[in-house]
Amino acid sequence: MTTKTRPFDPALYLDNPEALAEYLDAALETGDAAFIARSLGVIARARGMTDIARDTGLGRESLYKALGENGNPELSTVLRVMKALGLRLSAVPA
Repeated sequence: MTTKTRPFDPALYLDNPEALAEYLDAALETGDAAFIARSLGVIARARGMTDIARDTGLGRESLYKALGENGNPELSTVLRVMKALGLRLSAVPA
């Protein structure tokens, strides 16, 4: 008997604002810019990339590219996406 599997998609479990914030906070703690961008993309997919694109004024395909595997979004893009997600960046002492 063969067991069928599929890749894990964390977007399926990000169903409330607290989960979104905790997921992004964990990504930020890594200090890995590429991982943070991909995590922001996962969160945007969880909320609906079309809605995020509309709310940011950016193209959906542009967001997928910027927040994808090889993306390198500008800070302005990150801030616009964060605002559309109802999240904000904050600084705390290390």
